[in-house]
Amino acid sequence: MKKVLVTGCSGFIGNYVVRQLLKNNCQVIATSVDEGKARHHDWFPLVTWIPFNLQKDTDVSVFGQLDAVIHLAWEGLPNYKSLFHFEENLPAHYHFLKNLIANGVTDITVTGTCFEYGMQEGILREDKPTLPANPYALAKDTLRKFLSELQKLYPFDFKWVRLFYLYGEGQNPNSILSQLQKAIINKEPAFKMSGGEQVRDYLPVEKVAENIVKVALQNTITGIINCSSGAPVTVKQLVQNYLQENNVSIPLQLGFYPYPDYEPMAFWGDNTKLKEIR
Repeated sequence: MKKVLVTGCSGFIGNYVVRQLLKNNCQVIATSVDEGKARHHDWFPLVTWIPFNLQKDTDVSVFGQLDAVIHLAWEGLPNYKSLFHFEENLPAHYHFLKNLIANGVTDITVTGTCFEYGMQEGILREDKPTLPANPYALAKDTLRKFLSELQKLYPFDFKWVRLFYLYGEGQNPNSILSQLQKAIINKEPAFKMSGGEQVRDYLPVEKVAENIVKVALQNTITGIINCSSGAPVTVKQLVQNYLQENNVSIPLQLGFYPYPDYEPMAFWGDNTKLKEIR
């Protein structure tokens, strides 16, 4: 039975990753700052929960001997433009992971972001150069590079799961489908949104968690791995699909919000590498 540490266990993705690990008969060591939030989940009695604040705590020996680490924690989202990401998050997360590796961890999986590709459009493959265009993306991309350099000093398997867009129960209330659900519940006369012509790559969070665990529990395919559907869809179509699947209707007030300036209009991920993992 693999003993796997999950950071950010009570976050949107962490909750589903813990569930998926338990389905795979793993011994889960779950960590986060807020015990109350972690206790809210039904998996809490089935894991070993250990409090740890990445900004303050340094003694990683509290986790014991580990077979693998899935590092999901990252503070300050969705404020992508905050300098906090590289001024505070980057050094704290790097030193945390370095301490784990220096203390014997040989298998690390970390979630990155499609924003590392910057303003590049079209299909994005893992071998494309990174051109981060906001502080969050810059911090994530730099963390990946730091860890790659660390491999020259310590032998460890390193998997960088580059997330695209995801949706599902527990998602950020500011996400588009959360806002749509709220508008429907409140019986608003119309759903205010952008023009909706952005082309994106979406996966349900359950599938994202399944992919992360699948990547983490193998060592044949390593390095950067896009966690994407490979199936581009416009934001407008995403909204229309949701309305159709849930048999609800609300007029769309297209063009109410401007398009975001921190992401390109049309991009999606090549998931060929992900599909090679069995």
